[in-house]
Amino acid sequence: MKDRSVPELIALALQGDEEDETAWEAIRELHDRGGDEVFEASVRLLHSASSRERGRGTDILAQLGGRKRSDALITKCADEVLSALATERDASVLDSMATALGHLGDARAVPALLPLKNHPNENVRMGVVMGMMPHRDPVAIQTLIELSRDSDEDVRNWATFSLGSQAEDVDTPELRDALFDRLTETDLELRGEALVGLALRKDPRVLEPLRRELEGSFVIVLAVEAAEKLEDLSLLPLLHRLRDPPGEADSYFRSVLAAAIAHLESLAR
Repeated sequence: MKDRSVPELIALALQGDEEDETAWEAIRELHDRGGDEVFEASVRLLHSASSRERGRGTDILAQLGGRKRSDALITKCADEVLSALATERDASVLDSMATALGHLGDARAVPALLPLKNHPNENVRMGVVMGMMPHRDPVAIQTLIELSRDSDEDVRNWATFSLGSQAEDVDTPELRDALFDRLTETDLELRGEALVGLALRKDPRVLEPLRRELEGSFVIVLAVEAAEKLEDLSLLPLLHRLRDPPGEADSYFRSVLAAAIAHLESLAR
């Protein structure tokens, strides 16, 4: 990809479906390359009559400049996405724009995305979660709380993750209640995100649900992480029991379990 010209990379970025790996390799190269030529080409795509081109232009602007991008470039990219968002109606492009604003982290995204929180398309609502995730103002948090109760499981999952561990520095009764409500989910990962969020905030209501998760026949790593964060020594025997369970656990689970046991044992000394 590094030997390709910007027009060649743009052409590759427009090929295939949304998840086409070659297209995303080209987009990542455009991100890293940056510069005025890539910016101007992306803006032209953003104002195309083709929804495909508008979406790809947005995807490029989302992380233009890679890890070395300046604040000025981030603002310039956000200006373009926010301006185009105001008139966009295509659901797939709205999803890309909302997600891009999450990458850009511009505070103006919060009021701009607020009208989309009840959009009929679940992918757009997911984009709103991504767009709100970096922000900690009350409107963003309230929006994430509402989306943690969304009808779509994936939206609920990501909103719960955003509130639980990504917004660790925010702690309100309403946020805790939103996390607590998710402990009745059938999906293990979703419940796990809620457990971690409550444990981080040392909410006493999480102890018994967490104990039940650790006593279950299948224990996910998020439950072990929650036990470490809660720092309740009564959970140590349950963690010890998981250390050499029947069956096989992957190396990552074992490393997280070992860290949780070591942490709680250190508190017991």
